[in-house]
Amino acid sequence: MLNRLFFALATPFALSACVTAPPAPLASGTPPAAPVASQTAQGVVSAADPRAVAAGVEMLRDGGSATDAAIATMLVLNEVEAQNSGIGGGSFWMIHDARTGMLSTIDGRETAPAAATDKWFYGPDGMVLSPRDLYQGGRSAGVPGALAAMAKAHQQFGKLPWAKLFEPAIKLARDGFVVSPRLHNGLNLYGRHVTGWARDFYFDAQGNAVPIGSTLKMPGLAKTFETIAQDGADSFYSAENGAKIAAALNGAVHNPSVMTVTDVTGYRAKDRPPVCAMYRLYKICGMGPPSSGGITVLMILKQLERFDMKKLGRASPVAWHLMAESERLAYADRNLYIGDPDFVSVPVKGLLDPAYLASRSALISRESTMSDIEPGHPVGAPPRQQVAFKNDPGTSDLAVRDSAGNVVEVTTTINGYFGSGIAVDSYMLNNEMPDFDAVPDKDGFLVANRVEGGKRPRSSMAPTIVYGPDGKVRLAIGAAGGATIIVQVAKALIGVIDWDMSAQDAIAMGLLYTPGKGGVIEAGSDLVPMLPQLQALGENLQIAPLGLKANAVEQVDGKWVGAADPRSEGVAMDLAGNITQIDRRDNDLSGAHD
Repeated sequence: MLNRLFFALATPFALSACVTAPPAPLASGTPPAAPVASQTAQGVVSAADPRAVAAGVEMLRDGGSATDAAIATMLVLNEVEAQNSGIGGGSFWMIHDARTGMLSTIDGRETAPAAATDKWFYGPDGMVLSPRDLYQGGRSAGVPGALAAMAKAHQQFGKLPWAKLFEPAIKLARDGFVVSPRLHNGLNLYGRHVTGWARDFYFDAQGNAVPIGSTLKMPGLAKTFETIAQDGADSFYSAENGAKIAAALNGAVHNPSVMTVTDVTGYRAKDRPPVCAMYRLYKICGMGPPSSGGITVLMILKQLERFDMKKLGRASPVAWHLMAESERLAYADRNLYIGDPDFVSVPVKGLLDPAYLASRSALISRESTMSDIEPGHPVGAPPRQQVAFKNDPGTSDLAVRDSAGNVVEVTTTINGYFGSGIAVDSYMLNNEMPDFDAVPDKDGFLVANRVEGGKRPRSSMAPTIVYGPDGKVRLAIGAAGGATIIVQVAKALIGVIDWDMSAQDAIAMGLLYTPGKGGVIEAGSDLVPMLPQLQALGENLQIAPLGLKANAVEQVDGKWVGAADPRSEGVAMDLAGNITQIDRRDNDLSGAHD
């Protein structure tokens, strides 16, 4: 109901679906009315908020590349979806360059302060801090990497001037934007830890969150964006701004950090090699370490490849049971072996070796559920000890295809809702540090994802680009929702490849999330009636809400269309203003992550 209300608000951002004339030039942050059809428009943007999508489409209309559109989209998300992403966080980029046919991936993941040790999350009493202390306050934040990744992507693949990409976000921050249900609910449910400017901005004196439909103006953020637009991303990583970030985190009332100016000025986004594998006739490419998403998605799919998923079909409890078992095996390896490759040896080739994956797949039975789930022993694996997974909830995803054929998929995050709860110059700083394992060793072995100075924490983000049998890009997809991201992407790929579904329908399909023994069936989904049959196969599952959110662009019969999760406020829009029709679902964020 709340999501429907947002789209029905009588504001400049309301969407119309019955205009046949060509749309007027797109005002910054304002989605145009949707014409009936367009057979020629080949540019399309999908993201978690219509105002952010509008900014991306504006860049495409002005001759920008998919990279330009992605940057403009992300900057507006910083405002309208500040609970999930922004320049105080990080991102992973996947970019298909139509001119060369090459695929590039950029790592804009946050880094630990240089002074961080493996006892970063221990208190004076020698015990691990409480969850509240882990996820809130100064010590929870890493050095932001989002802007460095944007600048790197723009330098390599941008067409429009850097400053132009900021125009929609600056206008929206200055003129104001309407508070959506998702922003309001996020504040009510998970925003009580925000402090300082953010507390005063998002809550009234009685502690009530800004109401749905109210207008927020962010002149401070407009000024910040104007500076970065004029002086470049280097201004964000300057000593002056680094001192602001360090002061905010080190001066935090709760759990202060020891970040230095040098931590900020020394940050660099990095080129990383993608990870790719064939599934059926499709080449699927994802982000490599420090993201665990790409490898784990590929492992899930490859372990299922020997089963006839197409014949089983989406209505088969056996198909979903097989997916659940494959998830368990893949997550076991993910938790044990994947970390920052600059600090630990990650056996990428061994984990994706066909013989190794065949041996893991052999553990899966159609008739029963595994009693024990243990990590395997891929070639090149150093001795490690298994550790627990954690969610990184405050995340957003976007996908773009431009008229030249360039495709961009970006997942961007500040981790938990509103990150650390600490703001600098009107943007929220992340709380990515808890994505490290708080306990650095187990049974005498150092864990791969332990805290170290300058290290990047493991992530579940899984931006993915799929090439069809003809070698051309068929689909770009990603998701938000912590450790569920991996399963959301894998499930959607099975839907598209095995079950001949559109990306829109595959994203909307229910989720079975099984990262270990037991698991969760998404409440209210089409999978709930299967519970008795799944239980008969040995599955121990609970029905519970899951905070899910995915976006995609895909090529269908030579035409590019977008897809957005019906659980979110997201939309997809092409150059002609056609907006993907989405059957919205109520989403009260009770899943506790996005």
